[in-house]
Amino acid sequence: MTQVRTLLPANQWPRMTYEEYLGASEIPEHTEWVDGLVVEMMSVSRRHAEMQVYLIELLQAYLRRFPVGRVYLEPFQMKPSSDLPGRSPDIMVVLERTYDRLRDQFLEGPADLVIEIISQGSEAVDRGDKFYEYEAGGVAEYWLIDPIREVADFYVLDDRGVFRASTSGRFESSVLPGLSIDDDWLWEPKPMIEVLAVLGLTGA
Repeated sequence: MTQVRTLLPANQWPRMTYEEYLGASEIPEHTEWVDGLVVEMMSVSRRHAEMQVYLIELLQAYLRRFPVGRVYLEPFQMKPSSDLPGRSPDIMVVLERTYDRLRDQFLEGPADLVIEIISQGSEAVDRGDKFYEYEAGGVAEYWLIDPIREVADFYVLDDRGVFRASTSGRFESSVLPGLSIDDDWLWEPKPMIEVLAVLGLTGA
């Protein structure tokens, strides 16, 4: 998701706690809370939106066949830990074991899988700030999809709490066993029914 500026005018909202931010009905929905500041989320490109829909369709098909979790979308937030920002990932998957940390407005603690789709201007945040926040917060898998450059990076948290990049041509999820992603499906999307057949999810 593109993050470019704090809402203007800069003094419209003073620094506030996360609890105050969640309770402030006058703050627009598509924002994040970073170090006490309200940060606006910009609109996304058509390609970003189409990629988001494609991935959601794939994840929902998997979870219909294997009902082990739920999919949440921006602007639903994740607060990985008390000392980290409140972020709104493009897509996140919360496994059943994590349901007790779901609150009405956000997930308290890390999601099991977070997906960010890079938009024009968001690469520095998605590859920088959010990468290290999600790693420090304990997100098990981070998928970073760049439809502009046609690059997909898949990171898995290791035993030391460090993100390790997948090096194989096809990424096999450890959070959702049996779900794999081939880069070619992303840049030249196959009909979803063909992808589901490859993954053994037809009829899901």
